[in-house]
Amino acid sequence: MSEKSDHVEKTERAIKPWYKKWWGVLVVICIWPFFLIWYAWAKSRWSQGGKIAATVVGGLGVIFSLATTASSPQPSTTTTTHSTTQQAAQPTKQAAPAAAPTPAPAPTPAVPTEYKSALNQADTYANTMHLSKQGVYDQLVSQYGGQFSAAAAQYAIDNVTADWNANALATAKNYQSQQSLSPSAIHDQLISSYGDKFTEAEADYAIQHLND
Repeated sequence: MSEKSDHVEKTERAIKPWYKKWWGVLVVICIWPFFLIWYAWAKSRWSQGGKIAATVVGGLGVIFSLATTASSPQPSTTTTTHSTTQQAAQPTKQAAPAAAPTPAPAPTPAVPTEYKSALNQADTYANTMHLSKQGVYDQLVSQYGGQFSAAAAQYAIDNVTADWNANALATAKNYQSQQSLSPSAIHDQLISSYGDKFTEAEADYAIQHLND
């Protein structure tokens, strides 16, 4: 029995009178100015000045009521709708494009067999026979020599490892020891187009170091 009475008391406490609710207060605020003006002119025995004053007060009350109504809190659904609208207005962030894959390096073209053979012969001519650069090239393309194409011979000259100054000096020492030529004659033989075809600089280097 006591539990039932407690439930009734809680229910009574939970139900507020209408004039204690926010909308009830709002209704009272909106109605009383009109009631004041009606009462002043229809029911009261006030003087003319009192009725006018009541009308002015009532008019101010109407203005206050309208302002209060405009500033009253809106339902929560408006806030939710506004928030949803803002979210919809925001631009969708797109994922950054994936970086383009780095292209694989182009494969190195295979060296033709002729080029490899020309390079092998050039190494022999330069480092065993001590020929000049031009002498090696001429020997490679000669019909009595390697008989390589000009392209293969040039590839060999560009890639052979040789010390042309040392070759000029080795040739000069050979002329001196075997033919007993003078330095001047050795120099001429080194640069001769019918001889060894070394450059002037290479021949000069050989003469300068002939007696080392």
